[in-house]
Amino acid sequence: MSSIVIGISSIIGYLIASSSTIGELISRRENHKMSGRFAWLGAVLHALYLIGLFQQQNGFNFGFFNAAVLVAFFIVLILQIAAFDKPVEKLGIAVFPIAALALGLDMAFPPQSHHFAAQNWRMSLHILSSIVAFSLLNIAALQAILLAIQDQQLRSHKPKRMIMALPPLQAMETLLFQMIASGLFFLTASLTTGFLFIEDVFAQHLVHKTVLSIIAWIIFSGLLAGRVRYGWRGSTAIQWTLIGFVLLLLAYFGSKMVLELILKKP
Repeated sequence: MSSIVIGISSIIGYLIASSSTIGELISRRENHKMSGRFAWLGAVLHALYLIGLFQQQNGFNFGFFNAAVLVAFFIVLILQIAAFDKPVEKLGIAVFPIAALALGLDMAFPPQSHHFAAQNWRMSLHILSSIVAFSLLNIAALQAILLAIQDQQLRSHKPKRMIMALPPLQAMETLLFQMIASGLFFLTASLTTGFLFIEDVFAQHLVHKTVLSIIAWIIFSGLLAGRVRYGWRGSTAIQWTLIGFVLLLLAYFGSKMVLELILKKP
C-alpha cells in the first residue's frame, strides 16, 4: 500500500474521530467507543505513514512538514494514552484535524533535502524528550483554551450543551496543571540533554531555540510554583500557559517556517 493511500486513510480516520467527538458532545453521550476506535485507526495509519517516510528517505527528513507530521503523531498518541484514565478525549476535536492537516500538507508539499543523519543515543534522547515535551505542552495549551471557553460560558450563566458535557471547572484546572507538570519534566530533560550532549547550544542556528525554550521553562516553572504557593488558577493559569506554549512553538517551528517556507532555504 502506498504512503499516499495510508496518509489519506489516516486523515479520514482522524476526521471521523473528530466528527464523532463533536456529536458526542452535542448529544452528551458518554460512549466514546466510536471516536476512540477511529482515533486509534488514524494513529496506527499515521505511524505506518511515518515508517514509510523513514524507508523512503533512508532516515528521517526534518523538513518543516515532515517534522510537523512527527510531532502531530506524538500529540495524538499521548492524548489517546492519557484518555484511558483522564477526561481529555474532548481535545480530539482540535488535535485530530490538526494531525489530518499536517498529513495533508506533508503529502502535498514533498520535503527538500533535510535528512537527519544517524546519531548516537544521546542525541536521540534529546530529540525524543523535546518532541514529548512539546506534545504534552501542546495538549496543555488546548486544555487552557477549552478551560477559557468553559469559564466564559459559565460566567455568562448560559452555558451551551457542549460546555455542559465537559468535566467540572475544578477538574479541568487540575488536569491542566497535571499536563503542564508532565510537559515541564520532559522540557527539563530536553534542555539538560541539550546542554550536556550538544557541543554549542548557543550556536547561531540554535540560539533562538535555546533562549526561547529557557524562557518557556521559566514561565511553566513559575506557573507551577505560583499554583503551589499562591493558588494561581483561572485566567492567570490560562494566559501564562498559552504564552509559554507560543514561545515553544516559535522555538521549535518559527525559524524553520521562515527559512523553508518564506525564504526557501534548506
